[in-house]
Amino acid sequence: MTTAQPDSGLLAPGWAGSPAARATGDGAYLRALLDAEAALTRAQEALGAAPEGAGAAVTAAARGDFDIRSLAERARGGGNPVIPLVADLTEAAGPRYGPYVHRGATSQDIMDTATMLVAARTLDLVLADLDRVQRALARLAAEHRNSAMPGRTLTQHAVPTTFGLKAAGWRSLVLDARDRITAVRDSLPAQLGGAAGTAAALIAYGAEDATALAAAYARELGLTAPLLPWHTLRTPIADLASCLAFTAGALGKPAADVLTLARTEIAEVAEGGGGGSSAMPHKANPVRSTLIAAAARRAPQLAATLYGSLVAEDERPAGAWHAEWEPLRDLLRLVGGAARDAAELAEELRVYPERMRSHLGLTHGLIVSERLSAELSGLLGRARARELLTELARRAYAEGRPLGGLLAEQADVRDADVDLGELIDPARYTGSAGAFTDRALERR
Repeated sequence: MTTAQPDSGLLAPGWAGSPAARATGDGAYLRALLDAEAALTRAQEALGAAPEGAGAAVTAAARGDFDIRSLAERARGGGNPVIPLVADLTEAAGPRYGPYVHRGATSQDIMDTATMLVAARTLDLVLADLDRVQRALARLAAEHRNSAMPGRTLTQHAVPTTFGLKAAGWRSLVLDARDRITAVRDSLPAQLGGAAGTAAALIAYGAEDATALAAAYARELGLTAPLLPWHTLRTPIADLASCLAFTAGALGKPAADVLTLARTEIAEVAEGGGGGSSAMPHKANPVRSTLIAAAARRAPQLAATLYGSLVAEDERPAGAWHAEWEPLRDLLRLVGGAARDAAELAEELRVYPERMRSHLGLTHGLIVSERLSAELSGLLGRARARELLTELARRAYAEGRPLGGLLAEQADVRDADVDLGELIDPARYTGSAGAFTDRALERR
């Protein structure tokens, strides 16, 4: 008989066992709810709205054991887990200090604040992994600054580029994601508005200044003081949706490139620790890239649900707020897992510049036809250069001969006294790839 374990991630190898999984599990969410409740009592005590000792007593009670399964089952009665938690925490705090649990607050105050705590704690972990990713990519970019490879557009060879520039581009996306997450992380607000966002009960229970109480509450939790209660003003949730979906896509780009470049027929890169197959012993599947790509595919739809919850009626919505909880947690988990996998991918990626160099010749030298067109137009005239290159391109494929050899046979090219060796060398036609790589690596 198998025992079911909640949050085990059996069908979610992308986030199972990750730091983000632990930071978003039911236990972590319960801890955030309890932290939010205890902080409220401490803030009220600090401003004279609760007696001395109440904050410490409720905080101590919040460190006790609470039955998550029971809370989850009883949450059905009121539609959220705060209601049964308040009952249990009030009992744990005892008859003297129990009345100061949740005093003047509403369930959404605690649920939203706990959600911000979970998000903040998870984003800190994501940022740590993104830093690992960018450092590994910076190393790859510098090491392969001049490693020429085919640039591919619409799946076909275009003109040469360098792997250094490709890795620098991946890093640029990761840094964009880091900056967006940092900005959101630093702005996550506490929530404190009471039943309908007026803080009336908080004042009735002795808070002289609801704004000061909200600020004290936020300080207790390391969150930002809200300008207004945001029960139906869901900017913080939309900001989280945006930065998380962007990060999933930013990590998905290098994953997609690795999946292409690691194909058997290409083999220009390989994951350092490829996964095995249940049926084919020879395979080393690009599992890290696969899981990152899966996260990038799911993230936009989860973000769309969160954006849909911006349309929240009245002073407390029926369903819009409730619809946020699971997709936001899923997004945090997906991105946290993807960041972990991306760090491993970047740190262990194997690069094969000699294969990249050999692939530059797959089109018989036509990968530099753009350069030849520009150079020969000045020597032979634009019309003649185009006519010649069109004909020689056809012959290069038909006869299986290199374009350079065919050009060398042309009398007008020989008479022009051009250095064909330099013109047809793909490694000498990477433009400003090196300079762009250097410039990208200056960003910190």
